[in-house]
Amino acid sequence: MSASETTITARALRPGVVAGLVGVTLAAWVVLVLRMDGMNAGPGTDLGSLGWYLGIWITMMAAMMLPSAAPMVLLFSKVSEQSSRRPALATWMFVAGYLIAWTAYGLVAFGLYGLVRGLDPAFLAWDDAGPELTGAAISLVGAYQLTPLKRTCLRHCRTPLGFVMHRWHAGPLGAVRMGLEHGAWCIGCCWALMVLLFAVGVMSIAWMLVVAAIVFAEKVLPVGEQVARGVAVALIGLGIWVALAPGSVPGLTRPGGATKMSSMLRTPTGLVA
Repeated sequence: MSASETTITARALRPGVVAGLVGVTLAAWVVLVLRMDGMNAGPGTDLGSLGWYLGIWITMMAAMMLPSAAPMVLLFSKVSEQSSRRPALATWMFVAGYLIAWTAYGLVAFGLYGLVRGLDPAFLAWDDAGPELTGAAISLVGAYQLTPLKRTCLRHCRTPLGFVMHRWHAGPLGAVRMGLEHGAWCIGCCWALMVLLFAVGVMSIAWMLVVAAIVFAEKVLPVGEQVARGVAVALIGLGIWVALAPGSVPGLTRPGGATKMSSMLRTPTGLVA
């Protein structure tokens, strides 16, 4: 992000919007910790029913992605004050559009994940080729970090002023459309990092925090593009490590351990089913 972009974003700070974003993000993390404690079963974790998964996925995206989207949201809010009769409504419609885009990604991921699990190929078992496949997936995520598409999408996410100036649409529906468009760019930037989450254990709070920190650093910090390249090298190395010696990787839960999500799915009241 350039110095001029940083200055503009600082001027765009809206206390009410900042408080709302912080409140939603903190609430989402609290819900995740309370509902998902002990559910991580590592690679191949059962995603549960569509309804349960969808609620958790939206909560995850609010917790993980809203901090990195804050510069765009704040700038949108500032411009909306000059062009909208209801700027607060427009701002939250923009956020809704952004989360809808990530919800669509989550639904596609759920479908593909369920399809692979439904086929139940024997080689996916952790005791067979599981570590090698997980390691390969992690290394491919790292390789994507170095592609032109990643760089293009990341630069878009790091320059909110250009998007607001050239892609503005008026009204609440226009705000949703802009949120969807920005969300699509964000997915182009971060879809592979979400694949990393599925590869190592989508229900792991620790890995969620790691991915959220990477996304925030890439999009918000001045050295974000360098961070992306550093993460690429780290992930390629991690993938090789997982493939060769998965038992020595800190924070990696191996399937078949004491914790199984499928045996502890919780009802909406929080009770064990």
